[in-house]
Amino acid sequence: MKKEVKTEKAPKAIGPYSQAVIAGGFIFASGQIPLVPATGELNTGTIEDQTRQVLQNLSAVLEAAGASLTDVVKTTVFLQDMNDFSKMNAVYGEFFKPPFPARAAVQVARLPRDVKVEIEAVAQTRAS
Repeated sequence: MKKEVKTEKAPKAIGPYSQAVIAGGFIFASGQIPLVPATGELNTGTIEDQTRQVLQNLSAVLEAAGASLTDVVKTTVFLQDMNDFSKMNAVYGEFFKPPFPARAAVQVARLPRDVKVEIEAVAQTRAS
């Protein structure tokens, strides 16, 4: 059985997908881009600004699922330009603490709305 996760504290799904789905003891969070939930506007700042917004959005989705970034076991980081990796990584390190989640980071040809970064995550659900 799977359960959809929804929150107004993160950008709304704008297609046939969920912000996250809980299934099999895990939370599968859709990729987040740097949209500001309160305004729907795109954060067009630096890679650091965009990464911070993405991780705040991801955190809000996980919170709605009853978890937090500390419960994340795997992330995938999609970058418009791999030259931004070290700057993204510095901000990423502000949000994630040891033991760090497993991670893949890839450069892609294009991201939604031409943003610089998108991050998706898989987290454990918390035992009740």
